[in-house]
Amino acid sequence: MIPSFTRLVAAGLLATVAAAPLLPLAAHAAPEEVTYLLPAPPNSPAFAPWMLAQQNGYYADENIKVAFVAARGGVDVAKQIGAGNAVIGGAIGDTPIIVRANGVPVKAVAVLGAGSLTMISTYEGSGINAVKDLKGKTMTVMAYTDTTYYALLGSLKKAGLQKADVSAQAAGPTGVWQLFAGKKAEAMAGVPDWVVNAEEAGVKIKLLPREDHFQSMAQAILASDEVIQKNPDLVKRLVRATLRGMQDIMKDPKAAAAAYVKAVPAFAGKEAQIERTFALYNQYVYANQKVLGQMDEKRLDTVQKFYVAEGIVSKAQPLADLYTNQFTGVSR
Repeated sequence: MIPSFTRLVAAGLLATVAAAPLLPLAAHAAPEEVTYLLPAPPNSPAFAPWMLAQQNGYYADENIKVAFVAARGGVDVAKQIGAGNAVIGGAIGDTPIIVRANGVPVKAVAVLGAGSLTMISTYEGSGINAVKDLKGKTMTVMAYTDTTYYALLGSLKKAGLQKADVSAQAAGPTGVWQLFAGKKAEAMAGVPDWVVNAEEAGVKIKLLPREDHFQSMAQAILASDEVIQKNPDLVKRLVRATLRGMQDIMKDPKAAAAAYVKAVPAFAGKEAQIERTFALYNQYVYANQKVLGQMDEKRLDTVQKFYVAEGIVSKAQPLADLYTNQFTGVSR
């Protein structure tokens, strides 16, 4: 029986396809190059979500090529973004409160966790069991203009103490834990990285109860009003990729530590130290956020009222000018 015309045509097409060489798929558009400002050198474990997002290809998944550049603190990051020198940057969720009062048009577009970045540490045998016990004690802080210091002031006030009730020594990002580890101060206000550094130096750390702490913010991603308006898709992709890096730490700190060491070889052989640092971030900073990355407006309002009451900023700003949640809770 002679095959029908339709069958002949179909057979011919199949033979042609089978014999034809495979052609490459259409090339993707070139990755969008972005300068990402961080408030300190990127090799600090505090910036692990960003480094993991880079190492694990999450920025590449969003067709972004990121170059990290260190600025001089979170306020400098905000000023550079507000001036248009970078589209994105890292700081603390409190930072827009400080800079917006001075006319810098930036917002927090994501906050990395529901906890505070600031922890108050003492050592076993110090006799300090709560913030109220800090009265008359010597403490180390990074700087008197740093948000970790402002968080300490809030904790003191919450405990019924004044700034003058403690002797706070500004010692810089290294001295803050070294002086504490050397028993030249009885307590330290700092980030989880410094707690682990002090532990590695031989100090048996005691962390003061979280309920004693003033609820300042965790780390945040900042963008300018202009970039949020004109290029919201880029902001969304940057936020999404960075939060994936944070999720890796939350889901599997051990695996995240191994990946982090690949990204930052200076920590080779220190995987256990990095894993311990990640455990503190998971417990005290990242945990209990209802939607990953979202700002809690009520908490932001409380923090701003404290900043105004303490004279850290001259006046309150509309809360809607300080943050947006439009880029969080957006999956690929």
